[in-house]
Amino acid sequence: MLAGMATCALVFPWIGGAARNGHIRRWSRELLAMCNVTVELAADGAPVLAHAMVVANHVSWLDIFVINALYPCRFVAKAEIRSWPLAGWLAHQAGTVFIARGNRRDLRHIFKGLVHNLQAGERVAFFPEGTTAAQGTLLPFHANLFEAAIDAGVQVQPFALSYVDGEGGAHPAVDFVGEMSFVESMIAILKGTRVHARVHALPALASVGAHRRELAEVAHQAVASALGIPTVPFTQEKSGT
Repeated sequence: MLAGMATCALVFPWIGGAARNGHIRRWSRELLAMCNVTVELAADGAPVLAHAMVVANHVSWLDIFVINALYPCRFVAKAEIRSWPLAGWLAHQAGTVFIARGNRRDLRHIFKGLVHNLQAGERVAFFPEGTTAAQGTLLPFHANLFEAAIDAGVQVQPFALSYVDGEGGAHPAVDFVGEMSFVESMIAILKGTRVHARVHALPALASVGAHRRELAEVAHQAVASALGIPTVPFTQEKSGT
């Protein structure tokens, strides 16, 4: 952790994006190894685009580091993550953009930045559920930030994340829901058995000429199908991210 913090403070200001992504990938893997988490990419997944908006289901604070261990992204995440000890600071240094709930002015400012980042060729990622959900559950996807992919003219690539134990079942220590604190979650993971994090990359979705709500619904259905979770039609677009 100290090595990662030193790299962020002393090295990142002087290196380019490709080198930075290499450091982010390496320290994300090392952090996960410290937490007894291994990461694997589903063999039957789709090719991962170098330039796209990535959307994924949200299970745990581990999600950012799991994706970054394979494909470093500029994340959009809830503001609470910034206050988490060490992990929040590392996420910030990795380029994560934090957004406060219900702050429309903040959302508009971040939206413009995301469009610029996507047009500049960066891979941007966010969790459209807006909060974590227990494994086996998938909340509706908020559609607002899908508009950034449409405006930037880039594809949307869904990822399905799952965490399993040695027997292939949902790992009981990973869910980060309810009133559980970050420290409680980390202790549960450290005390538990080895966690196998699986990343299933799904076929990219074209954004040109699409509507943000349609993109959100199709992405939701794709992730739900990959996770084996039944879906119901969206009835309304909710506010938020």
